[in-house]
Amino acid sequence: MDRQFIVASDLDRTLIYSNRALALDVPDRLAPRLLSVEVHDGKALSFMTEQAAELLVDLVQQAVFVPATTRTRAQYERVNLPGPTAGWVPPYAICANGGQLLVGGVPDKDWQAEVKSRLANGSSPLAEVVEHLAVSADPEWTHKRRVADHLFAYLVVERAMLPAGWVEELTGWCAERGWSVSLQGRKVYAVPTPLSKSSALAEVERRVGAATVLSAGDSLLDADLLLAADQGWRPGHGELADAGWTAPGVTALTQIGVAAGEEIVRQFLATVGAARPTGVVQAGS
Repeated sequence: MDRQFIVASDLDRTLIYSNRALALDVPDRLAPRLLSVEVHDGKALSFMTEQAAELLVDLVQQAVFVPATTRTRAQYERVNLPGPTAGWVPPYAICANGGQLLVGGVPDKDWQAEVKSRLANGSSPLAEVVEHLAVSADPEWTHKRRVADHLFAYLVVERAMLPAGWVEELTGWCAERGWSVSLQGRKVYAVPTPLSKSSALAEVERRVGAATVLSAGDSLLDADLLLAADQGWRPGHGELADAGWTAPGVTALTQIGVAAGEEIVRQFLATVGAARPTGVVQAGS
């Protein structure tokens, strides 16, 4: 592994895709072969193309690969990413939108203490936001209310039934209290502003000492991750694409769905490979 590069990628709708998000707009017989990378209650939930999986195996042998997800630790641990050996786990993983830093799959206690301090000093208490969501979210279109790792809250909603302006009103209310809002698929996230993927990524950079950082993501909660990298990619779908969001060093891909996931891994690998001295053979070639 070359520690010259850190590659940090969001998971859902960036690297891995549910059935609902695959966006396979080709005849069935032309659809790519898919690899299940998440099983829950005996059901396959998330997928990559087999080609993306093969490329990822090459990538993780050439760079420090860091999954960066808003999933809780328990939700993240359901994901079984392909790697060079059976039972492989990434050396670092960012969960709970930066609230958890796993090192070799184990939560880092020093980072937990740092996050607790940042939240206490930079945002209103979680309980206040949870109470507001309970009052403002109508049960008619709210399927579930959840608190993630005692750090942030989210709702599972019937998106088509969301009242006009409700998300915008919630966003304004949260902003006054040091929180941000993100609508991803059927989930509405309310997350403390000090809780960010980029802050956890900076800690990984400090420990690894890498020279170049690459990243990818599709949602507003990934914007800081993209901005923190030397180069970034976003798919042609998601909150950032819908908003027309762009930034220097960030490439907006045209591909959507699982095809975008494959293209993101391809771009990661090509960028890492291009930095290698001439004559160095990449793994898997």
